[in-house]
Amino acid sequence: MKTLQRAGLALAAPVLALVVAGIITSLVLVAAGDDPAAFWETMLAWPENRSLVNIINEASVLYLSGLAAAIGFRMNLFNIGVEGQYRVATFVAAYFAAQAFLPGYLNTVATILVAMLAGAAWAGIAALLRVTRGVSEVISTIMLNAIAVSLVAYLLRKVGSREGQTIVTDTVPQSGWIPGISLFPDSVTDMYGLVFLAVLAGIGFSVLLNRTRFGFDLRATGHSESAAVASGVDVKRMVIYSMLLSGAVAGLIGMPNLFGVSHNYGSTIQTGIGFAGIAVALLGRNHPLGIAAGALIFAYLSEQANPLGILAGISPEIIAVTQGVVVLCVVIAYEVVRRYRNKLEQRAVAEALEAPGPSKEVTA
Repeated sequence: MKTLQRAGLALAAPVLALVVAGIITSLVLVAAGDDPAAFWETMLAWPENRSLVNIINEASVLYLSGLAAAIGFRMNLFNIGVEGQYRVATFVAAYFAAQAFLPGYLNTVATILVAMLAGAAWAGIAALLRVTRGVSEVISTIMLNAIAVSLVAYLLRKVGSREGQTIVTDTVPQSGWIPGISLFPDSVTDMYGLVFLAVLAGIGFSVLLNRTRFGFDLRATGHSESAAVASGVDVKRMVIYSMLLSGAVAGLIGMPNLFGVSHNYGSTIQTGIGFAGIAVALLGRNHPLGIAAGALIFAYLSEQANPLGILAGISPEIIAVTQGVVVLCVVIAYEVVRRYRNKLEQRAVAEALEAPGPSKEVTA
């Protein structure tokens, strides 16, 4: 297949998915009695500088969540517990950081490592249940999400203090705060100082997946467990390693906000990030660059939803519908393009076999 044709097919799936998603969203708006033109005019308007910063911040968090889910997906493991792992890790990190065992930024670095260990430990429970008792990681991680919510709420009441209407942990010492980065002089919001964690995690994921033996074993096991066993891969060990790594990345999700904005863990912590990361990973086809694009799309939709009710008189809940439709359309579009590509390859092979070969003379 020609290079140009391959590039066209690679672009066809996301373009087709976005077009179909736009059509379906417009039909939903019409059925609900809303104005699709006003919706798209608001959604496609260029964001203000403050909104651009919010999009970057939200996308960096969603990117970490998407990477955490993608590590499991590449292993054919469905880690639905990113939400619980993120909550447990952020709470443990906030409590640890507030104790100020180390001075300044040493405390910050140590806290990030503690968060990764806490997320990995919580994900490790599901991994052990999978390899020792054969419990599906889907069931165990869903249950662990519920346990994490209740456990963290209980511990927060034990060690936290009331601040207004919320309960929060002690504040992280100011010497360990990571200042934000000002992108625009007129913006009151700064970019997270720890946004580079998302960049490092993406580079590390790409190198690990494509340049190491571990990454090869992970991909091989995800494609065919029996083939991986035949080649000498310890599947049970890979399950444990993959879940631990996924949980460790999930532990990073709350760090930019903890050290950049909130400086403590409270009962008003942002929820749903782990579940959104699963959709972002699916949207990005578990590829580092694809996940980045998916995170930016989701962050853009969420930020642009804020003025919908004011400017267009449309409920912002339509954004959740749009996000779900986009994910479904991407999955379907990639499957359609994959089948079409396979058909083209089969046709090319058939034509090559039917083509007459060069005449040859047999000499004695």
